[in-house]
Amino acid sequence: MKEKNESMLMNRRQFLATTVAGSAMLAGGVMGFSAHAAEAPLFELPILPYPEDALDPYISARTLSFHYGKHHRAYVDKLNELVKGTALSGRPLSEIIKTTAGDGKRVAIFNNAAQTWNHSFFWSCMKPKGGGAPSGELAAKIVGAFGSFENFKKEFTEAAVTQFGSGWAWLVGDKGSLKVVKTDNAVTPVAYDQTPLLTIDVWEHAYYLDYQNRRKDFIAAFMDHLVNWEFVAENLAKA
Repeated sequence: MKEKNESMLMNRRQFLATTVAGSAMLAGGVMGFSAHAAEAPLFELPILPYPEDALDPYISARTLSFHYGKHHRAYVDKLNELVKGTALSGRPLSEIIKTTAGDGKRVAIFNNAAQTWNHSFFWSCMKPKGGGAPSGELAAKIVGAFGSFENFKKEFTEAAVTQFGSGWAWLVGDKGSLKVVKTDNAVTPVAYDQTPLLTIDVWEHAYYLDYQNRRKDFIAAFMDHLVNWEFVAENLAKA
């Protein structure tokens, strides 16, 4: 057990060092880069902060293997392909997102950059034995914004359940206040200068192998057993 905990801690540290999901990311930082001689550095798939089976039984290793190893990897690889040789090559991920948001000629770049960011952030929003209610300043902020934690949970769940088709539900900081928002497809609050604090992925590939069409059950499992409130609190402190 001690060796497994130490391994998970090391994975967590490696992940935060190489992904936009840590504090540098929230300040507009970038993902880990792999340098190549005479070439702009490439975005890399971040290391998961836990083993692929760590979220069982709420998210299976099979789902995480496909979601992280195939879907997320495909976004990273496609982004590198699309920006290679362009003025965006070597630019921070958040800058690419903001530069291409709403640009009809660069939709593919935006989609892959945003999905690369969103997924990197999503992995850190979860942890084994997570969920429940937050504490401390984060809890007070949520109560101040929504009236109670239960009201927040209801509003966040409703946003995730009612997001039509693919997308995301978010808790964000926006001009000093907390809000729940939902976004279509790859759209991310990063593009609109909101500070992401928490997200859940409601694309079908996030849950279909485990829950089929029961999206609401997946959301309940996320809220009750997976949310990494410590990570959310870190994001709030750096907002």
